[in-house]
Amino acid sequence: MQRQQSLIVLILVLVMAAILVIVRIPAKLGLDLQGGSQLTLQVKPTEDVKEIDTRVMEAVQKVVEGRINGLGVSEAVVQTVGQSQLIIQLPGVNDPQQAERVLGGTAQLEFRKQRPGSEGQFFAEFQVRLELRRQQEQLLAEQQQLRKSDDEAAIAKNKAAIDENKAAIKRNNEALLGLFDRTGLTGKNLKDADARATSTTVWEVTLAFDPKGGDLFAQMTKDLAGTGRSIGIFLDDGLLSAPTVGPEFAQSGILGGNAVITGNFSAETANELAIQLRGGALPVPVEIIENRTVGASLGKDSIQRSIYAAIGGLVLVLIFMAVYYRLPGMIADLSLVIYAILTFAAFSLLGVTLTLPGIAGFILSIGMAVDANVLIFERTREELRTGKTLYRSVESGFYRAFSSILDSNVTTLIACSVLFYLGAGLVKGFALTLGLGVVISMFTALTCSRTLLLLALGFPGLRKPELYCPNLPPSSRSSAGATS
Repeated sequence: MQRQQSLIVLILVLVMAAILVIVRIPAKLGLDLQGGSQLTLQVKPTEDVKEIDTRVMEAVQKVVEGRINGLGVSEAVVQTVGQSQLIIQLPGVNDPQQAERVLGGTAQLEFRKQRPGSEGQFFAEFQVRLELRRQQEQLLAEQQQLRKSDDEAAIAKNKAAIDENKAAIKRNNEALLGLFDRTGLTGKNLKDADARATSTTVWEVTLAFDPKGGDLFAQMTKDLAGTGRSIGIFLDDGLLSAPTVGPEFAQSGILGGNAVITGNFSAETANELAIQLRGGALPVPVEIIENRTVGASLGKDSIQRSIYAAIGGLVLVLIFMAVYYRLPGMIADLSLVIYAILTFAAFSLLGVTLTLPGIAGFILSIGMAVDANVLIFERTREELRTGKTLYRSVESGFYRAFSSILDSNVTTLIACSVLFYLGAGLVKGFALTLGLGVVISMFTALTCSRTLLLLALGFPGLRKPELYCPNLPPSSRSSAGATS
């Protein structure tokens, strides 16, 4: 009895915590539910890059993510699919042609030389750049929160601020570009870039140029050494980094085609810069092979239909369980409600993006939860018909049904794992929600249903055999009514 009381307290705490999570962290909606664009990009090999491997895809993905930031899209999703494709989801983007223009080109990396006499202006523009980037991050985060509130006026106002910030960043980029001269040194001359740790906390970025690039780099660093002017490293006309060159290289520049960028790099920032440089060094073209647009109205209609389907199906299941299984059925209904609350809280807490297939996976997991309770109650009825007491029958029902429930759920989880590992996009969402639902349904069936059923047996008015198994033979009914 003490154990059951502890489990009841645990279940109550979990339910209250789950409700708090649902209220405080609204569920994220996928592209098919809130509208937007989805593009599939094919990365193509070239004579210089004959094979598209993981390292190449990582660099291209970084370039694409940088371009999406330029579009001012929050909650964008960029995923690698297979060996050479990227799927890009842009919620709220209703102009797919604009997305194609921005995302579809080959990355352009340039090393430029700062003009003499521009030191003061560069410092001022660089400070403006830092402030605009900070504002951009803040506005995108605010837009993400506003979309959850459905405050259309506030969303539109913040969107206007994002567009204004985007225009200001573009003007700032143009101003910075105007302070640098081309040198002919581009991403084609960069062989590799990597992050390297010189101690446990100090990181730097290494560069390696081809012979032509090495000569151009040596001349550029010779011209800039000791002047305080910078090397402007631009990716798609956006300033990535602006390192300076020490006076010790004034005589000959940095020779050998290798260089190191030092500074206040952490492991994360050094890796990010190295990946961006590698992305710009790759002359790999990308081709948009699919451009799919989902209207917001279609998304809202889909949400309404999904909610109606989920509520309708759940109500029918609750009625069936209560009518057919009597008291255990009503306890199973309560467990199903607890299951639904815990599952939605898990979705919100883990940041699961809900899509139509994801909702389908959740609804399917409700069926799995019901199936577990049906197995338990049928075994319990069989035990009652053999003449066992109510308490023994309930215990035996859970014990005998456990192996069947475990086998069924484990095979489903294996299928979910395969779908999640090999699938992409919407298929992954289906596998994730179904898998989470199956795990939580096992917990509610074997813990909530069992605890509540044993608790019910503690009340004399609820220890009537006919409440657990109608049409029980008189001989079995008298045995079931015994107290042990």
